[in-house]
Amino acid sequence: MTLTAAADGSALGNPGPAGWGWYIDADRWDLGGWPHGTNNMGELTAVLDLLQQTAHLDEDLHVICDSKYVINSITSWMPGWKAKGWRKKDGKPVLNLEIMQALDAAMAGRRVTFEWVKGHAGHPLNEEADRLATTAAAAWAKGVAPERGPGIPGARSGTAEAVVEHAVQQSEQEPDEPLSLF
Repeated sequence: MTLTAAADGSALGNPGPAGWGWYIDADRWDLGGWPHGTNNMGELTAVLDLLQQTAHLDEDLHVICDSKYVINSITSWMPGWKAKGWRKKDGKPVLNLEIMQALDAAMAGRRVTFEWVKGHAGHPLNEEADRLATTAAAAWAKGVAPERGPGIPGARSGTAEAVVEHAVQQSEQEPDEPLSLF
């Protein structure tokens, strides 16, 4: 059996208040975000949280996503980055490194497929994931943490956001370095 979900991210201002969301159905969804982040951070974190929350399930996972960056990062580019010490073809460090490494770990041993859909084109699952991500970003724009969703029964949640928060804290401690997350 295959579990199908959509994942999306949002950033108001990009960077700015940011959110992420994933959606399976009315009983299984989640969202989150930060006061300051990028759309790519939201997109990646939505997939990471989804992978982490479904890790205990013995089902294939099909992820619908409107971000070619996320899909290509996970399915095409990651093996080359790892072989080059997490560096891109041009020798520069991979952006969003801690999230990428967490995604790599979360994908290990999993049966996951990805499907790209055009954003804001009426795909029901993608539209709902977009609504969740935008809701989270809007909450942070008001200075309020969004209320989390029910997630997946039996799953541990919140670890994806901890990865991003750690990465942001590390970048703030190195003011002379460009912020590699964004």
